[in-house]
Amino acid sequence: MRIAVYGSGGVGGYFGGRLANSGHQVGFIARGAHLQAMQQQGLVVESINGDFTLPSPTATDNPAQIGPVDLVLVCVKNWQVDEVARAMAPLIGPDTFVVSLLNGVEAPDRLGEVLGPERVLGGVAKIFSFIERPGLIRHIGHEPTLMLGELDGTSSARLEQLATALTEAGITVELPDSILSAMWKKFLFITGWGGLGAISRAPIGILREQPETRAIIEACMQETRAVARAAGIDLPDDTIPQTWAFIDALEPGGTSSLQRDIAAGRPSEIDAWNGAVVRLGQRYGVATPAHQLITGALMPLERRARGELTF
Repeated sequence: MRIAVYGSGGVGGYFGGRLANSGHQVGFIARGAHLQAMQQQGLVVESINGDFTLPSPTATDNPAQIGPVDLVLVCVKNWQVDEVARAMAPLIGPDTFVVSLLNGVEAPDRLGEVLGPERVLGGVAKIFSFIERPGLIRHIGHEPTLMLGELDGTSSARLEQLATALTEAGITVELPDSILSAMWKKFLFITGWGGLGAISRAPIGILREQPETRAIIEACMQETRAVARAAGIDLPDDTIPQTWAFIDALEPGGTSSLQRDIAAGRPSEIDAWNGAVVRLGQRYGVATPAHQLITGALMPLERRARGELTF
């Protein structure tokens, strides 16, 4: 397959790297020092599942240099989605399809508004990986897994083609009956503790052990489930207990990408995480006080990171 990876960080760099290493034509769209390092030194992936290097990857900041592809994996931050959807026009051919691997639940619809909803598939990336330094992706936890699906829950030839390519590249693939439900389950997980970690500056091991913060995580998950059900997403009754089991098994020093971005003074995905729960709750008439407090508390830091406030 001809594949473009839009956003070549921890998720895009890892999964795109595995696909390229197995023989697919993969073009990486990146920027800044990471792009420069990939162009000059290659892409290195250090993984608990085995290291590998792409000595001369196709890497650019200009989608036109890649041209039309069969598949675009979208792995950017949520606040970049609208810009990226417009910028990927040179990648789109008659049969190109696009898979959103962003955290959150709103990106597929936003991509579909620009590209056409028929082109967009939903996805969930299960992996703990990040840019260790420009040109180096480090994978430190979780069996790398992609959950994929057509947004309407149907099967399709393109979905099967992608699943085969990923499996042959050594990536675990899951095809749930409802990718929307899978996306909301991960959304419930990340919004349960991501913003709270940013406020407290504590890792997940502390958040889950302290009664006060554990209660806040529970409240956040309950609110997210209520919003999901109001939106017509069927989350089973055991979703929250299963999420707690997953949280309790995580490495205690773990932090969310949102927490790391805010700590570093970078723009974050707070609007697409806790902020989205608030926004969707207002749409469906569901109260979300825990998420509203977390979002409001982080907004001064977020606006400072975006150059809108100085303090």
